[in-house]
Amino acid sequence: MPRALLSVSDKAGVVEFARELHDLKWELLSTGGTAKLLRDAGLPVRDVSDVTSHPEMMDGRVKTLHPAVHAGILARRDRADDMNALEEHGYAPIDMVVVNLYPFHEAVAAGSELSVAMEKVDIGGPTMLRAAAKNHAALIVIVDPADYAHVVAALRDGRDTSELRRELAGKVFAHTGSYDAAIAEYFGRFSKAAGEWPAAMHLDLTRVQSLRYGENPDQGAAFYAEASPPAGSLPHMRQLHGKELSFNNLLDVEAAVSAASAFASGQPACVIIKHTTPCGVAVADSAVDAYRRALECDPVSAFGGIVAVNGPVDAECAAELAATFLEIVVAPSFDDDARALLMKKKNLRLIELPVTPAAAGELDVKRVRGGYLVQQRMSMSFPDEAAWRVVTKREPTSGEMNDMRFAWRVSASVKSNAIVIAADGRTLGIGAGQMSRVDSSRLAVMKARDQNADTNGAALASDAFFPFRDGIDAAAQAGIACIIQPGGSVRDDEVIAAADEHGIAMVFTGRRVFRH
Repeated sequence: MPRALLSVSDKAGVVEFARELHDLKWELLSTGGTAKLLRDAGLPVRDVSDVTSHPEMMDGRVKTLHPAVHAGILARRDRADDMNALEEHGYAPIDMVVVNLYPFHEAVAAGSELSVAMEKVDIGGPTMLRAAAKNHAALIVIVDPADYAHVVAALRDGRDTSELRRELAGKVFAHTGSYDAAIAEYFGRFSKAAGEWPAAMHLDLTRVQSLRYGENPDQGAAFYAEASPPAGSLPHMRQLHGKELSFNNLLDVEAAVSAASAFASGQPACVIIKHTTPCGVAVADSAVDAYRRALECDPVSAFGGIVAVNGPVDAECAAELAATFLEIVVAPSFDDDARALLMKKKNLRLIELPVTPAAAGELDVKRVRGGYLVQQRMSMSFPDEAAWRVVTKREPTSGEMNDMRFAWRVSASVKSNAIVIAADGRTLGIGAGQMSRVDSSRLAVMKARDQNADTNGAALASDAFFPFRDGIDAAAQAGIACIIQPGGSVRDDEVIAAADEHGIAMVFTGRRVFRH
């Protein structure tokens, strides 16, 4: 009679699987809570402690770490000396190992203290899994409950092949590697909290989906998720409708949600993204008005764009969205009427995703050839104005301060060099990605004028300091009344003097929001 050892943290489907094994005349070995569950279901189960002749100890910390278990798993069936050693010590082969691990990922995601998290570090489970995977030529190892049906079907049909065993063993090594990486990453947080970056970082990624293509149609691509993705991140999205997503689509969704999250706690806001940078942003009293105002900034660039709304989309907003060709609409929710209306657009992708700013401590990882660049993710919550200071002779009015606050939030989402001209809760012109800041200033003015927007009295935000006064002079020619920027240039005095000459009020934030 073949023997299966079952010891699982995730109990989903294990009773049904064990019953199938019993029907196929397998002997069932088990431990602790798994054994009790199987007995309660009326299945005959032999305790591992009977096999080891040793009771479980220390609240179950020690139960399977015994030669009777590991010799039974590791014995090579084609080696007479291995089989003789089993017989000499009174041990027997174990032909299947069904194990999944203590929920360490969940403990960390819940913010557990170190002592609690350590109790979720499995010892016996990974040891059995690795032993079984190493000896997969002789036995079956299962770490994923999704494989139960597959294995039962193979056993019933006599298809217990080397290919199946190898496939299952590969999943084990991937799983235990991911598990160890999560533990190492958790410990790495402690050195980082002391102001140091960890000496090693381990990426634990699971494929979510294959993508239509990469940045270009001849490039394959896929989307992978972290083991414990933060709230509001792309692994939490739900596609309701539309074509499959591409690499570029997801980059744009990420940019759109990040930009919209700058207004997550305020009034309705809408961001229109093209090539990962905003071409229109606005706030209003309703989602539909926010979209209309954002669209006015640059309706030409908005064609084929990605729209993010920071609140629910209703039918009125959906009707406006449907009037323009868009690739994607992303929002926390769509009501039934909005969904029905937008789903008439066959290829329009609808995505539900919470719009929340990044939490403190989140990391931003960028791939370079041969390695990774890692930094703290930029916060889009903008809660603190304590470091802001007026550096010009003229103080801004309260209305100008509101315009600067809005423009400053938008500038953090615009590719550098970034210049944003805004007034009354909407962008008028955006200059992005230029090699010089004065060119970005001129481009922002040109964009505003293309839509006949009145820039007289408007606010201008720059994501980094002005290295020369030419950007201020260009702003003055457009009638800009106030400027917000980080400051910090060696020519700050020259830049401030230029603002004073033109009667422009200027605020230094002391914080750069460069987006490379």
